[in-house]
Amino acid sequence: MKGVFSLNYKPKALNKGDTVGVIAPASPPDPKKLDTALLFLEELGLQVKLGKALKNQHGYLAGQDDERLADLHEMFRDDEVKAVLCACGGFGTGRIAAGIDFSLIRKHPKIFWGYSDITFLHTAIHQNTGLVTFHGPMLSTDIGLDDVHPLTKASYKQLFQETEFTYTEELSPLTALVPGKEEGELVGGNLSLLTSTLGTPFEIDTRGKLLFIEDIDEEPYQIDRMLNQLKMAGKLTDAAGILVCDFHNCVPVKREKSLSLEQVLEDYIISAGRPALRGFKIGHCSPSIAVPIGAKAAMNTAEKTVVIEAGVSEGALKT
Repeated sequence: MKGVFSLNYKPKALNKGDTVGVIAPASPPDPKKLDTALLFLEELGLQVKLGKALKNQHGYLAGQDDERLADLHEMFRDDEVKAVLCACGGFGTGRIAAGIDFSLIRKHPKIFWGYSDITFLHTAIHQNTGLVTFHGPMLSTDIGLDDVHPLTKASYKQLFQETEFTYTEELSPLTALVPGKEEGELVGGNLSLLTSTLGTPFEIDTRGKLLFIEDIDEEPYQIDRMLNQLKMAGKLTDAAGILVCDFHNCVPVKREKSLSLEQVLEDYIISAGRPALRGFKIGHCSPSIAVPIGAKAAMNTAEKTVVIEAGVSEGALKT
């Protein structure tokens, strides 16, 4: 497996007045929702710099591959920009991953934020640089909606302070699928995208780590297929523990004879034999809670808690 760093480091925390860059490395954002979300960033006291390809469109992509890749590179290269925020997901990040200049990111480390299709970039960037990145609610997709849950907005506070985060049942009911407690680096994201990394230079590394998974609009048989692929690739049993997050609208469509999502998840997660909790509001859901990929975390199924260290540093970059 290529480019898996053993040493992780955190980006610097944001301060009011900082500039953040907004890009669309996958599909184009909804313009009205994006405008609403940009006002939210201003309310946080942030200045905004927009990517040149942000509003481009090439089919289901936000411009050509080289345009989207150039935006990613430019935002990391620009020392005025303290964080790179993805406006939305969609499709297409896997198309630009092979062209990423990881040495540039290592030279100019900063906050990188997004989820869904952005999962491919999280995996590629983290495993090739060691940078802790953020799986969090996006601007057009989540913040730009008419009715945004306060906890979704509050996730952005993680970028301003070096504070440990504890997920408890105060946020959502949690179910222990396999009892136990474990700790390790937090990795994962969208199940479809994690599966798509297999067999590539950016294949997800789950060895000794806490793996979290989420997805949207996939029928149970599709979830079955993807989990089976992860199982056969050893990704489930390699993990120290598993966090099953939100699977929005993952129900049978016009299929009278189907396994339920619950049956499929239990078939694979329980048989993996690793401590597992289900029910986290992480992913395509409301509220949508942000978590730092690459940060150290500890899960306890008896207490139904996951404690996650801060994803940013208020001082110099550190592990």
